[in-house]
Amino acid sequence: MQDFPHHYRVSANAEAEGNIALKADDMPQLVSAPPAEFGGPGDQWSPEHLLVAAVGDCFILTFRAIARASGLEWNSLEVNAEGVLDRMDRVTQFTGFTVRTSLTVPAGTDQADARRLLEKAESACLVTASLKAPCHLEADIIAAP
Repeated sequence: MQDFPHHYRVSANAEAEGNIALKADDMPQLVSAPPAEFGGPGDQWSPEHLLVAAVGDCFILTFRAIARASGLEWNSLEVNAEGVLDRMDRVTQFTGFTVRTSLTVPAGTDQADARRLLEKAESACLVTASLKAPCHLEADIIAAP
């Protein structure tokens, strides 16, 4: 790992109408547009969807690191992240995030320990720790046959 601080640079380019091109060095370009709720086409990634995707993605990456450091074996982790956008005090903002997880672990795994590590990942996720809105975890743990 590199020393802090880390810097992440993305360029966004657009014309008066149409999609926005998001680029970063050595990465594939993403195309973005307003979501349907704001009059956009609804078939492209939007800033709102990208933020909620970052919450889910960061949760999984954080859990991987914590599980590895703790020696927890696991088979799969499905995360469904939801962000609620609302109007508060005349400002449109995200008011909360819910991270619903389904963790599959080998038979015989201590499920209380697995749940503790999921909760630790929620509190250690750098994306949600950087957001003003609270994040809530709903976790299911499934023992593989």
